[in-house]
Amino acid sequence: MRDNFGDAVGETLRSILLFLPRAVAFVAILVAGWLIAKAVLKIVDRLLERVGFDRAVERGGIRRALAHSRYDASDIVARLAYYGVLLLTLYLAFGIWGPNPISDLIAGVIAWLPRAFVAIVIVVVAAAIASAVKDIISGALGGLSYGRLLATIASAFILGLGIIAALNQVGVATAVTTPVLIAVLATVGGILVVGVGGGLVRPMQSRWESWLSRAEQESRTITEHARAYSAGRRDAEQRRAEQRRAEQRRAEQRRAEQRFAEPAGPAATTEPSFAAPAGTEPSFAAPAPAEPSFSAAAPAATTSAAPLHTGPAGVSGYDDPEATQVVNAPGIDSDPTTPLPRQDDPEATQITAPAPEVPAQRGSDDSDSTMILPRTDEPRR
Repeated sequence: MRDNFGDAVGETLRSILLFLPRAVAFVAILVAGWLIAKAVLKIVDRLLERVGFDRAVERGGIRRALAHSRYDASDIVARLAYYGVLLLTLYLAFGIWGPNPISDLIAGVIAWLPRAFVAIVIVVVAAAIASAVKDIISGALGGLSYGRLLATIASAFILGLGIIAALNQVGVATAVTTPVLIAVLATVGGILVVGVGGGLVRPMQSRWESWLSRAEQESRTITEHARAYSAGRRDAEQRRAEQRRAEQRRAEQRRAEQRFAEPAGPAATTEPSFAAPAGTEPSFAAPAPAEPSFSAAAPAATTSAAPLHTGPAGVSGYDDPEATQVVNAPGIDSDPTTPLPRQDDPEATQITAPAPEVPAQRGSDDSDSTMILPRTDEPRR
């Protein structure tokens, strides 16, 4: 029992003694690698500045892309070198513990860093060459309308070649970039061979002149067509606007004609008559259009609907203000009643005498219609 315990303690102490040197070596490698990486960062940055790497980047136009960044091109390359040294340090430090997956991953990244560095250099150089070619072509063909276009096309072509080469260098889409790069380089080589040989220089020169003159004429024609098209559109819009305004005016005229052409209602049959005969009080009752006509010249045969109470003077209806008298229309109805308002009480009715002539309004042939007659100013007896 005691022997087993002693063996276990001995194994533990032995493993601790073996771990401590490895841990110390791991930390020492990390510290040393970090210091070396710092030194490499400063050295590479100063070296690139002295070589003129930043000026080449400015010519290529990459500096404009990095204008809003804290780093310039030399700083980026120096940072890549710095992180490369750090990764190498980690690879060595983890290698102390023997084979492990972390060491394999770091080894792959370290192997890719030189490719990334070369790809960056290729892009920078291609951008510088493209910028120089653009300046040369722009200066040589500045008097032509298509000189700037040719300069831009040449610059984009060279920059595209540099990007394709950089992608091929880092191993991105090599199945696509490699054939494209080969085809482009073969085309450029064939053009150079023909140009150097000189066999097709003059024919191509004449053809280029004819093509360029034709392109210039076509560009003028296209410009004229575009101007004519824009002018036609403006004219069409003006005509449509005039048509809309004319339609609006016609619609307003039709509405005005309809308002003026609406027939006015019969005022004689709807409006009440406030005019009264001379010597009588005005009547505020509207005459009905369908009332029978009572003419003063017609025979006025009046009968009493009931025995009326007569006053001392023998005049009917003056002693009883609520009494009514039936006035028969000639040949229409024998019992129409005509309530007359009193002067002191407009709601009361008065019986009219048969003798006086009563002006009446001619109505329709309705035998059951009645008519309100105004009160006469005849004094009571």
